[in-house]
Amino acid sequence: MALRFMLGLTLWFASLAQAVAMDAAMTDRYHTLIEEFRCLVCQNESLAESDADLAKDLRTEIQEMLKDGATDAEIVDFLAARYGDFVLYRPQFKPLTYVLWIGPFVLAAAGLTTLLFRIRRYAGSEDGAPLSAREQQRLRDVLDETPKE
Repeated sequence: MALRFMLGLTLWFASLAQAVAMDAAMTDRYHTLIEEFRCLVCQNESLAESDADLAKDLRTEIQEMLKDGATDAEIVDFLAARYGDFVLYRPQFKPLTYVLWIGPFVLAAAGLTTLLFRIRRYAGSEDGAPLSAREQQRLRDVLDETPKE
């Protein structure tokens, strides 16, 4: 009876060692993947950072897919198809996301262009027309009326 117990215990430890060896190879992939996905509940945290129940479920799902031999691209495609591109911290470059990728550069270029045109317009303008004799006299009168300390 003790021999069977020892044999069973040995086999159990051997299976754990094999699981640990497989997990060590996939751990880096797993951590990389859960950093790439956004928690749909928290929305500003990755799956790695979130403690939400959905995030825990998604981490388990990713782990199961890795154990089943899915590639990173297959996992990304699966989650994007199931939850939309919002789940990705770095959305794919496709027609629906062109604004996300190109929009900031277009806005920055438009802002710089507007700034340059305004600087050029103000740099080219004169300080104003000279004062007429009447305006100069009025200015002297106003300055003379102000109390001097």
